[in-house]
Amino acid sequence: MDIRELLAGMPLGAGVTALILLSLRKIAFRIDLLDRPDSRKQHEGAIPLVGGLGIYAGFVLSCLLLDIPLHEYAALIVGGLILVAVGLVDDLRELPPRARFVAQIIAALLMVYWGGIELNDLGSLLPGIDHPVTLAWACVPFTLFATVGVINALNMIDGVDGLAGSVVLNALLSLALLAWLSHDLADVSVLLLLASAATAFLGFNWRFELDKKPLMFLGDAGSLLLGFVLTWFLIKLSQGEHRAMAPTTALWLVAIPLIDTIVVMVRRIRKGRSPFTADREHFHHVLQYAGFNRRETVFIILGVSLVFSAIGIAGELYRVPEPVMLTAFLAVFATYYTLITRSWKMMRFFKRPICCRHKQDRRQLKDRRQQQIPWVGPERRHLADRRRTPDRRASGATAPNLPTPSTPQSTREKAGALGQA
Repeated sequence: MDIRELLAGMPLGAGVTALILLSLRKIAFRIDLLDRPDSRKQHEGAIPLVGGLGIYAGFVLSCLLLDIPLHEYAALIVGGLILVAVGLVDDLRELPPRARFVAQIIAALLMVYWGGIELNDLGSLLPGIDHPVTLAWACVPFTLFATVGVINALNMIDGVDGLAGSVVLNALLSLALLAWLSHDLADVSVLLLLASAATAFLGFNWRFELDKKPLMFLGDAGSLLLGFVLTWFLIKLSQGEHRAMAPTTALWLVAIPLIDTIVVMVRRIRKGRSPFTADREHFHHVLQYAGFNRRETVFIILGVSLVFSAIGIAGELYRVPEPVMLTAFLAVFATYYTLITRSWKMMRFFKRPICCRHKQDRRQLKDRRQQQIPWVGPERRHLADRRRTPDRRASGATAPNLPTPSTPQSTREKAGALGQA
């Protein structure tokens, strides 16, 4: 099977995945597999969480229809199924983090002991020495650590419509290109089908118009699955005698989720919080606080991700020494950490003010300033209801203005006025 036949199978994979996603979307409303807005989620309405299951089912069915042998990827299929199942349960009932970690470790162990995919060396990182830095007895623990790290890194950047899917699609196509350059057509076929399934999902998740809501989300099932798939091929193509790329090249292909997650976790630890505590301090949050809309945020991060992937591929093609590529990656990491830390201290990002209030809070603050009403904050918003009587609340009328401090009143009279209000 040549590259033209492989590319010809991509429309079939995308079409099969699209049909499965449409069917799953209807089922999601029946079983309440929906994501509803809350304090951390600013989307509108209930959105089905079926992206991960649709990508998995579309990929497996496409492989069967195209008669692609999957015996070498049996551990990938089973491990992905475990993560999708746990992710679906988490989307339905919100499992504790420990359950997700256990599922990730089980999938990683399947990858190592069944699939034979493990990190045996880190490449030739020492200047002037061609021998790779081997991990020896630490290869399995390091593989588990890397797998769990990449999975959670991808899960953490899944905060804007189309962002995680676009970053994964870029990484999958980059890996497919490197596998094709090394004449590994088996991996190319699987990677292209995964890319076609991710493309079909983006068609439902991407906001072509800003005032339109997405038809579905990736969900924890999708982020866990795609993170596991990326880890599988990043390790597989960077190990062995006939490796398609150096291990340092793999860092550049997932630079955005990897660097952003490490920086956020370091900042949480420095603040005395758990590194796994959810917050709104990721790179995509900073861009939105700086005034960029969702589409601009995705384009900016995707553009940076494309640049990093191009650097990694160029370094591989031109045989740039691995110590140089690693030093450049660490320099990018240090620059990003300094930029983000300084932005939060100065509350400005590229000369744009960072406002951490939600859009609804900012709009209410603007209205209150125009009406000369003091701002009480979202956490005390319920106090406004106490200032309305039942009759007034039903009619929509607000409470009468309280007397100003200059009005002579006793403490009892003030308390009575507050009670009447």
